[in-house]
Amino acid sequence: MRAKLSRVLIGLVALALAGCGSSGSSTSSSVSARGYPSGSITVFAAASLTESFTAIGRAFEAASPGTKVTFNFGASSALAQQITSGAPADVFAAASAKNMQQVVDGKAANASTAFARNVLEIAVPPGNPAQVAGLADLGEPGVKVVLCQPQVPCGALAQTVLGKADVTVEPVSLEADVRSTLAKVQLGEADAALVYVTDVTAARDKVKGIEIPAGVNAATTYPIATLSDSKNTDLAQAFVAYVLSSAGQSELTKAGFEAP
Repeated sequence: MRAKLSRVLIGLVALALAGCGSSGSSTSSSVSARGYPSGSITVFAAASLTESFTAIGRAFEAASPGTKVTFNFGASSALAQQITSGAPADVFAAASAKNMQQVVDGKAANASTAFARNVLEIAVPPGNPAQVAGLADLGEPGVKVVLCQPQVPCGALAQTVLGKADVTVEPVSLEADVRSTLAKVQLGEADAALVYVTDVTAARDKVKGIEIPAGVNAATTYPIATLSDSKNTDLAQAFVAYVLSSAGQSELTKAGFEAP
């Protein structure tokens, strides 16, 4: 049975690489007439994966007709809580090993695989009205800074970075995830925010990124896992395999993620 499943997964990834290198809710597991997994899956993924996973999902569906991937993007901490509370999902892609471990400890997944790495960057409005040049400026009086909530991976990472830089910040707000944090800057409600490099890249000209020196920056590793209660394990494992394939990794690199 294990050998047969391996052949199915290898076949699907090979088809994806050959045909799409550039490019619901869960249902019962099924296999198409060609021998590849079919049906639908729901993927819970960190908010910072929105653009890259949406593109990967389209490529995966195109490579395997008859499949459907539905995404639920949000803060990894909130998604982990939903999964351990019984929310129906097939795959979990978190922005930190800690949140994935919550799911493993809750018996909702057996193991995970690292697939990407991310670091922080300062995001400011295009005109940079507060003249923020680096981390030290975030602690200046009158500079309106927004951070992710401390239990969220981007919030925990921000505290690590500020601690290493010995900068004390009193944020004007703590947001639920990295996208809502960045939105405060985009809307002109904040002078700066600490978000992922990939989020600054995704925002294009709506914000300006200020690089954080490597000596004080911090990184987070993203793990992915098939969930124990998946109703379509074959397809869930095939999606994970695609994310780990050269095609999936290429899409993540394009979005600004680093190799794990």
